[in-house]
Amino acid sequence: MTKADFESVVREHQKMVYGIACNFFHNAAIAEEVAQDVFLQLFENRSAVDLGAHCVAWLRRSTVHRCIDVTRKASFRQEIQVEVLPEIPEDARENDPLLQEGLRRMIASLPETQRSVMILRFSEDMDADEIGRTLQMPVRTVWSHLQRATAIIREKAARYAKENDNEPLRTRTS
Repeated sequence: MTKADFESVVREHQKMVYGIACNFFHNAAIAEEVAQDVFLQLFENRSAVDLGAHCVAWLRRSTVHRCIDVTRKASFRQEIQVEVLPEIPEDARENDPLLQEGLRRMIASLPETQRSVMILRFSEDMDADEIGRTLQMPVRTVWSHLQRATAIIREKAARYAKENDNEPLRTRTS
């Protein structure tokens, strides 16, 4: 991969890398750092990464692994602020099913691997085979993580709906 190829890859895939990190952390600053780290790693390993589908898979896998590495740092755990929404490019808002605040919080509460699988499945619209190749895990394991994560989110959504049904209706007064 030449420097020109590298620049082209960055321009073409920076939104994808940032989007994965942003959905993982819900923090624009941390997502930017992760994206920079991933592209720095790509630049350092550019001779080993082929252009095309291999490069996209490499970027996705590296981004997810870098996100997991960052979450394991003790200092990061004190920085997470799920309530603060990241700045996401306008064109990403139309295509991202994870932008609903309640769903975003529920996904943020999932364990790392389940969160990664959910983000790749629903934000990046990858199928189980692609996720398995990206995260280097068997397809059945991907399906297990998807099923467990979906069950957890359904339970939390039901609990949330029940809590909101018990609250009195609020009316807006001018």
